[in-house]
Amino acid sequence: MPQHSPRDARIAAAVVTLDRPDDLRALLDGFARQTRPLDSVVLVDAGATPVRHLAEAAAVPVTYLRSEVNLGGAGGFALAILAALAGGAEWIWIMDDDAHPEDAGTLAALVDAATEQGLEAVLPLVVTPDDPTRLSFHFRVAGHSTHDRATVEAAGFRADVGHFFNGALIHRDVFYTVGLPDLRLFLRGDETDFMLRLRRAGVRFGTVTTAALRHPSGEAELRHVLGDRLHVLVPETDTKRFYFYRNRGQLIRRYRRVRSLVADGVGYPLYFLRRGDVTGLAGWARPFVAGLRNRSFGPPWNLPR
Repeated sequence: MPQHSPRDARIAAAVVTLDRPDDLRALLDGFARQTRPLDSVVLVDAGATPVRHLAEAAAVPVTYLRSEVNLGGAGGFALAILAALAGGAEWIWIMDDDAHPEDAGTLAALVDAATEQGLEAVLPLVVTPDDPTRLSFHFRVAGHSTHDRATVEAAGFRADVGHFFNGALIHRDVFYTVGLPDLRLFLRGDETDFMLRLRRAGVRFGTVTTAALRHPSGEAELRHVLGDRLHVLVPETDTKRFYFYRNRGQLIRRYRRVRSLVADGVGYPLYFLRRGDVTGLAGWARPFVAGLRNRSFGPPWNLPR
């Protein structure tokens, strides 16, 4: 894939929001403060209470798209990305509505990194809002998982890995090469699927430690099984757990992820059985095995809640 610099290119942000008006306001303010200005923002709103007024009051140009159906993170981002591409964007900055740039130089740092390293997709570190020394999502460094920002910064550029879609800056050619986020995954797993497609296609991407995003921590979902060498993720709600377990199974089948199959097949039973949580084990096994079997559950409004 040819290299493209975002320095003089048109950059649009693609944002999906769902009933988080205060967070969205902070994000739009963060966009307006960037030293490398955005050319436009595409906002897909699937919330129960529309936020068109926030889009109209923003200090950056916003294209507001109202979605009467919750398309999930995957569908919402796909819609926002398509609209940004249709509007002529050359690079697209993908953002959750509960995230915001750490400072005014976040986008500029991503642009510099993409230009200097010839990347087609570049991601920032994601840190917690209350403690910027802690990462919201873990990285593996030297075989150990860590949420310590300093440890990851010291390790330098993290090639071929990143926490999509939080703050990912992606060139438009990438979407023509690997496609859009997969609507079938709806929630939890679409970001992993996209990263695996980038790897298969040989797209140059990674996480730089010179830029950061603030986002609520996912550390509470992390459950250590064998110290910091083997862990499992247990989302906080029934709906998120169902989608996460099912989609993990589907991605293991789709990409023949033997290591993930072994890790999940050992980690989750150990975690739940140590706790004596047979119900939790069954709640993991049913959707996980269904995902491994590539069972289709149809549209999200027909899925178990």
